[in-house]
Amino acid sequence: MRAHIQSLPGSKIREVANAALGRNDVLAFWFGEGDEVTPAFITEAAVQSLRSGETFYTHNLGLPELRTAIALEMTRRHRTAVASDPINADRIAVTSGGVNALMLAAQALIDPGARVVAVTPVWPNLTAQPWIMGAQLHCVSLTPTAGAWELDMDQLLDAITGQTQVLIVNAPNNPTGWTLSVDEQRILLEHCRRTGTWIVADEVYESLYYESTVNGCAPSFLDQATPDDRLVVVQSFSKSFLMTGYRLGWLVLPTAMSASMGNLIEFNTSCASVFTQRAGLAALARADEVTPRVVAHLKLCRDTLVDALLPIDGIELARPRGGMYAFFHLPGHPDSLQTAKRLVAEAGLGLAPGEAFSPQAQGWLRWCFSSQDPARLLDGVERLRGWLARSL
Repeated sequence: MRAHIQSLPGSKIREVANAALGRNDVLAFWFGEGDEVTPAFITEAAVQSLRSGETFYTHNLGLPELRTAIALEMTRRHRTAVASDPINADRIAVTSGGVNALMLAAQALIDPGARVVAVTPVWPNLTAQPWIMGAQLHCVSLTPTAGAWELDMDQLLDAITGQTQVLIVNAPNNPTGWTLSVDEQRILLEHCRRTGTWIVADEVYESLYYESTVNGCAPSFLDQATPDDRLVVVQSFSKSFLMTGYRLGWLVLPTAMSASMGNLIEFNTSCASVFTQRAGLAALARADEVTPRVVAHLKLCRDTLVDALLPIDGIELARPRGGMYAFFHLPGHPDSLQTAKRLVAEAGLGLAPGEAFSPQAQGWLRWCFSSQDPARLLDGVERLRGWLARSL
């Protein structure tokens, strides 16, 4: 293998999960998915596709009807004020999951040796992918204050120069719950226009947003960008439709990129499987039924967990505005990886270590609060509370 690839670090989240192999007494909250299965009507659409013999290749960019449905959904969310300029299907590329979409964006935009700026802490795939492409990665960290992580805009703007090929930003953010404001997106978009920098916006959590908005989701760069801006938006069916195992996502691109993106998909996966795309069509057809229910339940889970964690002495935690994670600082336990492993071994509690997301998040832990039964979250808090008492 390339020495560059051999030097890729393993996932610290997986490292913690592997420490629990063979145990069925661990409450696991380390991965970014809940324990509720995909709605039956979505699964049935996939099953019917398979039964009807749709087991062959399809268009590299996805089924035309799915691309149209995604374009209509994205226009509903983000272009309602610009009726003369809807998002069209030519700007949509269907991918084999959000991770695949991110990697395709990296392959399409990042030259070896290019300067790439990423806002961290962030899901480690987003910083590993530029590294795989041979980029020079410069990370700009959010700063925690009273448990909330916020952006120093001046610091980020200083980091984005005329030599910066790509800016990678994930908002709502995994793991912190931080979300860009409309004004911050406008400032970044205008700055990147001046520097000629591409923005890769990971917005897979945009629908999992708990503040009041007109369109029911977090602010998006698509709310302000023109079709020709150097902007690629990454989306996924995984979170808001409970479809993590389906591996189905999409990209919103400038139209001029679509043909070449189709070629790139050909050399990666050829296409997303037809039966998963049929499931995606079914999900979008009833999006106004599924996603609001998911968000309402996640908000209940968020508040249940946060309200139970906050009274624990010393914990620093802010109520996340978006996403599906509580990210908290645990004083007296500075090594988050060892702390997470100890929690598995000694408390039967599985959390993700903060250092998996950036060095600045050492001493922090991520707790995925997506749970069918909120009582399970309270059980986990009691295990944490008991472990802390024993660790004094």
